[in-house]
Amino acid sequence: MQSTTLKKLVLGFPDYHQQASEFAEAASLPYAEVKLHSFPDGESKLTLPESLPEQVILFRSLDKPNEKLVELILVAAAARRQGCQHLTLVVPYLCYMRQDIAFHPGEVVSQKIIGQLLADYFDAVITVDSHLHRINHLAEAIPIAAENAINLTATRPMAEFIQSHCEQAFLIGPDGESEQWVKAIASLETLDFCVAHKQRFGDHEVKVTMPQANFKDRNIVLVDDVASTGRTLEAAIRDIKPYHPASVSILVTHALFVGEALPRLRAVGVDNIWSCDSINHPTNAVSLAKLLAGVEQITI
Repeated sequence: MQSTTLKKLVLGFPDYHQQASEFAEAASLPYAEVKLHSFPDGESKLTLPESLPEQVILFRSLDKPNEKLVELILVAAAARRQGCQHLTLVVPYLCYMRQDIAFHPGEVVSQKIIGQLLADYFDAVITVDSHLHRINHLAEAIPIAAENAINLTATRPMAEFIQSHCEQAFLIGPDGESEQWVKAIASLETLDFCVAHKQRFGDHEVKVTMPQANFKDRNIVLVDDVASTGRTLEAAIRDIKPYHPASVSILVTHALFVGEALPRLRAVGVDNIWSCDSINHPTNAVSLAKLLAGVEQITI
């Protein structure tokens, strides 16, 4: 992505207005919004501004992805037809990244397919804490120039939030995959941390075992990149409660919390549930606007 003097525009969607407009303000860029109408049969009617600059930044998160992906591609294709020469996708939550190999014969490797789809329509893709397992760089999933495939981490804004909202926090990663986030956040604010051991017995049954540590009277913060069913966090809270901590809180980058996840977590005694605003959710507490606007390629 090269710097340019041409005018840029941030183009958002109604369902993600607050985050997109905050990003545009933080990046000192003009903002416009796609008009969206849903027909009774489920199809979407999309209307773009009458004129677009040569560079457009589409800003949309891809939770509930099946519908949003169709609308995103329709907008990207229409922007190209209007003369847009450079399209950047800022997608705080990026969908379909977990399935990067076929575990059984016939399984669709969705990461490669969705990644290629995005590469076909966008010159650059910027996301946050994408759920990558067996690859080291986002460009391996989205085949565009490596410098244009940017996977940011929310660890700094999360660390700053913990420091200002939780005195002498003790951070816990609920499983091995969370270790990179917990360790990074703890190092930024010099906090104690540990990582629990998880055993999974299916989509809805897990066992979490805490390592030996002094949790009594500590303000525990369970940290992870994404919370879906909440079963791992629930199991971790059950295991930590007998140590009599002063409080137990949850902080995640991406708050999916499907089904009855939140009531179950509150039932086992969680005091606070916080998340970044990558996905619209009642638990949103940490803004990602400045993090995303700070990407050099956007703000030039």
